[in-house]
Amino acid sequence: MTASLAAARASGPAPGPARGPAPAPTPAHAAPPAARAGRARGSGLLSRTAVNAALLLVAAYTLMPLAWLVLAATKNRRDLFATDPYALGDFSLVTNLGELFAYDDGIFGRWLANSLLYTVVGSTLSALISVACGYAFHAYGFRHKEKLFGVVLAGVLVPATVLQLPLYLMASAAGAVNTYAAYLVPALVNPFGVYLARVFAEGYVPDEVLAAARVDGAGELRLFAHVSFPMLWPGFVTIFLFTFTAIWNNFYGALTMLNDERLYPVSLGLFMWNRSVYQQPELYPLVITGSLVAVVPLVLAFLGLQRFWRSGLTAGAVK
Repeated sequence: MTASLAAARASGPAPGPARGPAPAPTPAHAAPPAARAGRARGSGLLSRTAVNAALLLVAAYTLMPLAWLVLAATKNRRDLFATDPYALGDFSLVTNLGELFAYDDGIFGRWLANSLLYTVVGSTLSALISVACGYAFHAYGFRHKEKLFGVVLAGVLVPATVLQLPLYLMASAAGAVNTYAAYLVPALVNPFGVYLARVFAEGYVPDEVLAAARVDGAGELRLFAHVSFPMLWPGFVTIFLFTFTAIWNNFYGALTMLNDERLYPVSLGLFMWNRSVYQQPELYPLVITGSLVAVVPLVLAFLGLQRFWRSGLTAGAVK
């Protein structure tokens, strides 16, 4: 009996149920999940607040000059100089518009018509040429295509002001200075428009659609006009708006090419008035009101054509 007890003590405690590893102790500084989620929500709210505040500051900085222009155009000459820039005065917008279009036998109306002629005709032709060139780079293979496209991209890098003197010398040699063509023809060449049109063509005009149209017997002109161009319409509108804005604001080109005030666009005409305000103070309200009127066509163009900026017009064309 004694020997049995001694043997039991020597063998150790009886084996019990297996135990897993002991759980790691929870650090004292670890926060519960609810607290971590609350901090994450607070951090996200703080980030959104900071972003919204920055956007509001940028929007205010952008809109303050326009707000001043709108308020100043509604004031008469006395209130324009006697009141705070952002304060309201006697509403005289209708009177100011009447004086604007009546001054100097209505020369401002002629400038406005010239600007519309330059921009509508120039941007339409420029966008059409750009879309045709971009489509050709996408749809056709020809020798040195990529090298030629590299030349187009190099043209994007050249500032427009650098080209004005060579363009003036060319127009002078051709006897076209101080004509509508001198201002309009250079606007038809748009390297950035060609680049953008090729990007649109690669995204909107599938090769399978072109191949199917050729199999059906469509000629190349018909293929472009009736098949590809409807797909490229968003690209055409985009290039049109970019070119419209560039031609409307092309002050330096008009200053270089035009001497006759009857051919001035509205930007150059307002500049000439603004240069004379010290000798003729009555021109100051006309410059302000004319600047407001000059913004309206750009706003209308963007508002009227923004619905065409849509993607996915070729969805389902290839099955």
